[in-house]
Amino acid sequence: MTATKNITDVLNSTIESVKSVIPVPVSVDSPQLLNQPLYQHSIGVLIGMTGDVRGRIIIEGETEAFSGLGSIMFGMPLEGEMLESFAGELGNMICGNFSTNVSKHGITTDITPPTVIVGQSKMYGFEKAIRLPITIENAGRLDIILMIEGQ
Repeated sequence: MTATKNITDVLNSTIESVKSVIPVPVSVDSPQLLNQPLYQHSIGVLIGMTGDVRGRIIIEGETEAFSGLGSIMFGMPLEGEMLESFAGELGNMICGNFSTNVSKHGITTDITPPTVIVGQSKMYGFEKAIRLPITIENAGRLDIILMIEGQ
């Protein structure tokens, strides 16, 4: 299996996961190659991947986007610790679903528990990263960052 096929399968599985977890229409913009460092401005969730595809998935965005999605999914605005907990669980749902979807392409992965990152941060230490911008109807934009090692 080629590295390009793996990347394509990972991207398609990520998009499929987002669309199945988020209960409202989402639009996905073209993926963008990222150089180091990665700057996060508000809130993010980092989840590690092991197995055939190794690396990290980061779901990040402004607090308002996570809060808006929380309102859509739970019928009430989320803030503070509830919002941070929701962000972690959203990451868990998307990445768990991703592991299932990517297995349909013969790629075995497992995920680590989510780490929620709040506030501004700067991340280094990845070979390649792909930013997948996701716009969620009536909530805002989240970026999914795929940091894939050894491809």
